[in-house]
Amino acid sequence: MAAESTPLALPVLPLDDEVVLPGMVVPLDLSDSEVRAAVEAAQAAARDEPGKPKVLLVPRVDGTYAGIGVLGTVEQVGRLADGDPGALIRGRGRVRIGAGTTGPGAALWVEGTRIDESVPDPLPGNVAELVKEYKALATAWLRKRGAWQVVDRVQAIDDVSALADNSGYSPFLTTDQKTALLETTDPVARLKLATQQLRDHLAEQDVAETIAKDVQEGVDKQQREFLLRRQLEAVRKELRELNGEQEGEESDDYRARVEAADLPEKVREAALKEVDKLERSSDQSPEGSWIRTWLDTVLEMPWNERTEDAYDIRGAQQVLDAEHAGLQDVKERITEYLAVRKRRSDRGLGVVGGRRGGAVLALVGPPGVGKTSLGESVAHAMGRKFVRVALGGVRDEAEIRGHRRTYVGALPGRIVRAIKEAGSMNPVVLLDEIDKVGSDFRGDPAAALLEVLDPAQNHTFHDHYLEVELDLSDVVFLATANVLEAIPEALLDRMELVRLDGYTEDEKIVIARDHLLPRQLERAGLQPDEVTIEEGALRKLAGEYTREAGVRNLERSVARLLRKVAAQHELGERKLPFAVAEDDLRDLIGRPHHVPESAQEPAERRTAVPGVATGLAVTGAGGDVLYVEASLADPETGAAGLTLTGQLGDVMKESAQIALSFLRSHGAELELPVGDLKDRGVHIHFPAGAVPKDGPSAGITMTTALASLLSGRLVRTDVAMTGEVSLTGRVLPIGGVKQKLLAAHRAGVTTVIIPKRNEPDLDDVPAEVLEKLDVHAVTDVRQVLELALSPATNGAAHEVPVAA
Repeated sequence: MAAESTPLALPVLPLDDEVVLPGMVVPLDLSDSEVRAAVEAAQAAARDEPGKPKVLLVPRVDGTYAGIGVLGTVEQVGRLADGDPGALIRGRGRVRIGAGTTGPGAALWVEGTRIDESVPDPLPGNVAELVKEYKALATAWLRKRGAWQVVDRVQAIDDVSALADNSGYSPFLTTDQKTALLETTDPVARLKLATQQLRDHLAEQDVAETIAKDVQEGVDKQQREFLLRRQLEAVRKELRELNGEQEGEESDDYRARVEAADLPEKVREAALKEVDKLERSSDQSPEGSWIRTWLDTVLEMPWNERTEDAYDIRGAQQVLDAEHAGLQDVKERITEYLAVRKRRSDRGLGVVGGRRGGAVLALVGPPGVGKTSLGESVAHAMGRKFVRVALGGVRDEAEIRGHRRTYVGALPGRIVRAIKEAGSMNPVVLLDEIDKVGSDFRGDPAAALLEVLDPAQNHTFHDHYLEVELDLSDVVFLATANVLEAIPEALLDRMELVRLDGYTEDEKIVIARDHLLPRQLERAGLQPDEVTIEEGALRKLAGEYTREAGVRNLERSVARLLRKVAAQHELGERKLPFAVAEDDLRDLIGRPHHVPESAQEPAERRTAVPGVATGLAVTGAGGDVLYVEASLADPETGAAGLTLTGQLGDVMKESAQIALSFLRSHGAELELPVGDLKDRGVHIHFPAGAVPKDGPSAGITMTTALASLLSGRLVRTDVAMTGEVSLTGRVLPIGGVKQKLLAAHRAGVTTVIIPKRNEPDLDDVPAEVLEKLDVHAVTDVRQVLELALSPATNGAAHEVPVAA
C-alpha cells in the first residue's frame, strides 16, 4: 500500500483531455490563461521558498477534475517552437488532492498529499518477470516504429513506478487509459495495467498488419492473374494463327472429356452445346463456372453403368430370411420380382417400349418393424447398390427435381444425387419417411415424386438442373411410411402397397435371439458365451416390459439388461458366464410396465365395474387396446344429453350418437331401462385424453359400454371388440383387422369380436395368433352383447353408476 506524506499547498494547472504522468517532461502554452495563472502563482510562491516553482497538474475530462494529480516543477519559461510563450514542466510524483486553500496569484490553490510509490529492493520474482515482460513489449513496439534511440532509455529504467509511468508517452493510449494509469497508486498494479494495455495494442497492430498484408497480396494476385491471362490469350492467338486453327481454349479439355465419355446420344448433344457456350464465354463471366459445374455433374453420372442382378432366387430368399424374421409379404414380392426379371432376361426382354423392369413398393407399418433396414437386405439379395434418401421434413420441391441453373448454388435433386452416389443406374433407392414430406410456398415435394415413382413415366425423368432425360425405370424404389393416410392418394396409386403390421410375440423372440442379442452383446463388449438370455426371459421382455408393434423398445430392453450385467461384473457383484432367467429380470431392470388385464386381480381390472368395455384401435405405432367408459348423471342435476371426452374426431362423435340412438329405440327389446337415457345425462369417456382419436370402429364398443351401464352387467375381461354400428344395429366392416388382432394378442385378450364381413381379413393374421384367440364374426349388435356381457349376478342387475 503506498504511503502518504505531509500536505502541500499547490496551484492547480488544469489539463483539458490530457494526462501527464510522473517522469514526463511536457511543454505547455502560456497563452492559455489558466496555465499562465498557475505558473505565475507558482513563481510568486517560489520567491519565498528554495527550489523551482511547483504546480499541480490535474487532468480535467468533460469539466470534471481527477482525484489524483501530479506534482510538477517549472523547469524553464521561454518561447515554444512556434514563437508563442511557453513553459517546460516536469512531472515529479503523484499527489492526492484535498481541500481548497489560498495562495498568491489568480490560480486555484488546493492542498495535496504526496503519495509514496517506492517498491522494496530487491524486487520479488513475479515483479521482476513483469518488468522483463514490459520491457520486451515496449522494445518490440519501439522497434516497429523505428525509435531505436528510445529503446536503450527504456531498458535502463529499473524503478517499477517510473517504468509504468513511462507509458504516458505512448500515443496510442486514450485519455481514459492514461487517467487509469494515473489513479493506480500501487506501482506493481500500475505496471500490470500498462503491460496489458501495451499487449492489447500490439495484438491489434498484428491483426491490422495481417489484414493489410492479405488485402495487398489479394490485389497483387489479381493483377498478376489478369496480366498472365492477357499474355496467355495473346500467346494462344499467335499459336492459332501460326497453325491455321480456329479453336483452342481451355474448354478443349471438356470437349475431349465429353467426346471420350460413354454418354447417351441426347446427353452428348446437350453436353457439346454447353461446351460451345463455354468456348464463347470469357474467363471473367460467371456463366463459365456454371457451365463447368454442370459438365462435371453430367460427366460424373453413371449413364451406362449397371450392376448385374443376382438371379439365384433361392439364394436371395435365404439372404432375406437370414437378415429379417417374418415380413413374408415383402419377401415374397422381392422373390417374385427377381423371378420375373430372370425370365425376362432369359427371353431377351430386358427393355420393352423403352422401359426396364423396375419396381416401386410402399412399405407401410408402425415404427420399429424393420422397414428401413429391409432396403439394405433387398439390395443385398439382388446384388445391387443401395442408397437411402431421407425425405422426413423435406418441404422444397427443388429437393426432388433440382434447382434451375439460373440460381446461385444450384444443385441437382436428391434422386439424381442418389444415382450419382450409387455409381449405377439400377440401384435400390430407399425413400425413407415419405409420409413426413411437407408442402409450403416452395412447392409440394410429394407432387414432384409423382413422375419419379410412376413406372409409365420415370424412364424419361427430367431434373431441373440436368435438363436431360434420366432413365429411372430400372431402379427399385422402396418407400417407407408409418401412416398410410398421410400419403397423397395420387402418389399412393403409383406404388404397390405392402403392409408390415407388426410382429407376433414368437417372431419377436426369434428376432431378439437371432438379431438383437448378438448385436447388443457386441456393443456391450460381451462374448456370446459370457451372457445368454433364456427364452422365457425374452418372452417376458416382449410381453410385459414392452408392448409395441416393432422391436425398438425390445432392443433397448435387451441392451439395458446386458449393460446392467456388464456393470455388475466390473463391480465384482456378478460372475460370468451368466444365464438371464425370467426371475432375474425384476432385479436387473425393474418391474414390468405392461401387465395383461387377465393377469390382474378382478377388482383391479378396468372392466371391474359396469359401463367399461374394451375396444381395439389402430394408431401410427400399430394396433392398440382402447377402453371406453360410460356413466349416467344424477337425475336431480338436470344435465340431460350426451357428453363426450377424450379428444375425439367427428366420425367417432357420430358413432357415439348412433350407439345412444340405437339403445334408445331398441332398449325395450334388449330389456334395458332406457328411461334413464331420456332423463339423465350420458357421459362417454375415452382414456388417454391427450391422444387424438377418430374413426367408426369403436361403434360396437360404445354400444356395449352403454348396455353394460344400463343393465349393470360387467363386460367380460377377456373380450375385446371392433366394428362400426348402424342405427338398425348392424355391425359394419372396418380396417386394420390384422393390427388390431396382434394388439389384442399382446394385451392378453383371448376373445375378439369382429364384423362378419371382415372374416376374409383373418387370412392375413399369423396362424400362431389365431390359435390363441377365439375370434367371433358377428353381424348384429345383439350378438355382441350376448358374447361380451357377463350374466347378471344372482339374477339381479348391478346398481347403475352415477357420475359425480
